[in-house]
Amino acid sequence: MKVSIITVSYNSEKTIAHTIESVLAQTYDDIEYWIIDGKSSDGTVALAESYCNAMEQKGIIYHILSEPDGGIYDAMNKGIRLATGDVIGIINSDDWYEPNAVGTAVHTFEKTGCDLMFADIRMYKADGSTFVKKARLRRFQTSRDWNHPTTFVKAKLYKKYPFRNKGIHDDYGFFLQMQSQKRKIVIVDQILANFHMGGASNHKDLGAAVKRIRDRYRYCYRINGYSRWYMIECVAIEAAKFILG
Repeated sequence: MKVSIITVSYNSEKTIAHTIESVLAQTYDDIEYWIIDGKSSDGTVALAESYCNAMEQKGIIYHILSEPDGGIYDAMNKGIRLATGDVIGIINSDDWYEPNAVGTAVHTFEKTGCDLMFADIRMYKADGSTFVKKARLRRFQTSRDWNHPTTFVKAKLYKKYPFRNKGIHDDYGFFLQMQSQKRKIVIVDQILANFHMGGASNHKDLGAAVKRIRDRYRYCYRINGYSRWYMIECVAIEAAKFILG
């Protein structure tokens, strides 16, 4: 099974090395890796290019594309269109995989025949402390149970249902779309990735929080046919970010 990994970047010179090295460290071999860069003005592309020899020696098919895009989900869709693997994983340029992430994903797809899988993730707060965010599937769906950096999806589904590019939670919207279609989703009780908090989805600003609530409600829940009661979940998530960080 060939796995395509996509990393979207923009001026990520300070963090992307950790992401790239985590792909190099994978215990699974049949990997295609795409860096989709938004025409960075810093040293991101040069840094990514410095790993070409290491990728070749590891047997990883490595591509770097740097050009303007229409935002993070437009860039992800570009990577998805270019990907040639059977399964696709997306890891952002300030996050990183555990060494067994891809191998575990392949084993899960082969064993269960799933359409999508995701797993536990280790969250890094600004003060350096960490906690584990568990992967769960429950009747009342919440993004607190889902972890995009640990998510792997059959390529044909990502290609058929690209990100809508409507809000900052389009990745979660895709997950809800797959769930509403009754796709086979499997969770793995194992940490497969690491996530740095403090990005656009965690910024402590009232205006930004209101926009995130609106985007989550409209473009994740309502667009996929979920109840209006999910507005409560959207507000609760943002309240928790302000209180807990």
